[in-house]
Amino acid sequence: MAKIDGDRLLTDLRTLAQFGKCGTGVTRLPFSQEDLAAREWLQSRLNEAGLAASLDCYGNVCGLAPGPGPSVVIGSHTDTVPQGGWLDGALGVMYGLEIARARVEEGKNGVDVASFMDEEGTYLSFLGSRAFCGRMADEELERTKGPGGRPLAEVIRERRSLGTPAQLDPDRHLAYLEAHIEQGPRLEAAQQRIGVVSAIVGIHRYRVSVEGQADHAGTTPMNMRKDAGAVLIGIANVVLQQFAGEAASDTVWNIGSISFAPGVTNVVPAGATMTVEFRDTDVALLERFDALLQDIVAAHGRKSGRPAETSLVMRVEPVTMDAALAEAIATASRGRGETPKVMPSGAGHDAQVLAKHLPAAMLFVPSIGGRSHTVAENTRDEDIVVGCQVLADAVDRVLTR
Repeated sequence: MAKIDGDRLLTDLRTLAQFGKCGTGVTRLPFSQEDLAAREWLQSRLNEAGLAASLDCYGNVCGLAPGPGPSVVIGSHTDTVPQGGWLDGALGVMYGLEIARARVEEGKNGVDVASFMDEEGTYLSFLGSRAFCGRMADEELERTKGPGGRPLAEVIRERRSLGTPAQLDPDRHLAYLEAHIEQGPRLEAAQQRIGVVSAIVGIHRYRVSVEGQADHAGTTPMNMRKDAGAVLIGIANVVLQQFAGEAASDTVWNIGSISFAPGVTNVVPAGATMTVEFRDTDVALLERFDALLQDIVAAHGRKSGRPAETSLVMRVEPVTMDAALAEAIATASRGRGETPKVMPSGAGHDAQVLAKHLPAAMLFVPSIGGRSHTVAENTRDEDIVVGCQVLADAVDRVLTR
C-alpha cells in the first residue's frame, strides 16, 4: 500500500494556509487574488508530483494521473468563508495531492485530484463541482451575482481563454473520495480519529415574513398596534419548541437571522423577516418540518390578523454515500488500529454533487473543540497524518477490488 509522507503533507497544508492568511485562519474568497494565487500554486505542485494539471475557467484545478485510468478522484475545495479556518476543504485537496504523489513515487497511478471552486457559496454553492459534472447552465451563471454585485457569468467569460473546462470522465473515473475535518464535536468527544460518513444531510431553508404597520412606539397603545416584530418573535418561539418535539437524534435547525423594518427603537415594526433552516438525512422528516413550519406561520397570521408567509430559499436533498466505498474506508481504518465512527455529515460537501454521477464516500478527522468556519479551527497534526494514510489505504482497496 502507498505510504504517505506526513511531514510533506503538513508542509503543503501550511504553505497553502499562507495564501490569504488571517491570524491563525484564512480568508480566500472565490476568484479573489488570494484564491487564484493558491490555485496556481496547487497547479504547480500537482505538475511537480507527476500529474497533468490544469486551471480552468470555472477556477477548478484538476490533476490527472499518467495513463488512461481507471482512476479515483480525490477532491474538495480551497476557497474559504471570510475569516475561516485553514483546514476546511484544504485538508481534502492536500490529501489528494499527497496520495497521488506517493503512488506515483511507488510506480502506481490511479488517483486524479480536484480542487473545486466556490463550495462555500460566495457566488454559487458547489459551482466548481457542478461544472465538473456538467450541471452548470449558462442561464444560472447570468443571474448569479457575487461580492459587489458582479455577475458570475462575467467572471467566467473573462477566463474562457484558459481552455476547455475539466470534466468528469465516466470511462476513466471509478469513484470520488473526499476527506474533511468533521466541523463538529462528535469524533473528539468519542475519542475516535476516523469518521466514515453514511450520508450528507438535506437542507431546507426558508424566509418567514410578517407585514405590520409603522407607528410611534411611544404613543400607540399596545392593544392597538400592528406589530410585525412581535408576531415574528412569537413564530420563532413556537418553531423552536415544536421542532424539538418532532426531531430525530441527528436533526438540527437554526434561526440564523432576524430583521425588523424600519429597525428603529421608537417605531413599531412595519415588517419583520427571519430565516429558518433545518437539516436531516431523512427526506420524510424534512417534509414534516416543511409542513410544520407552514402551519405555525399560518396559525400566527390568522391569530394576529397580520399577513405572514414563508418562501423557500434553498432545498437540497440528502445524499447517501456508497456503502462499498464507505466499508473500504472503515476497513482501512481498522487496519491502522483505528475504530471508525459511522456518522452523517451535517454540513454540505462537494461529495453530494459527485455522488449523483459516481460512487462517492467521505472520511472525517476530528476538529479540536468542534470548531470550524472560524480562525480557531484546528486539528491535531497526528490526526491529519493518520487520516491521510487511512484514505491512501482505502484507495488501494478500491483500485484493486
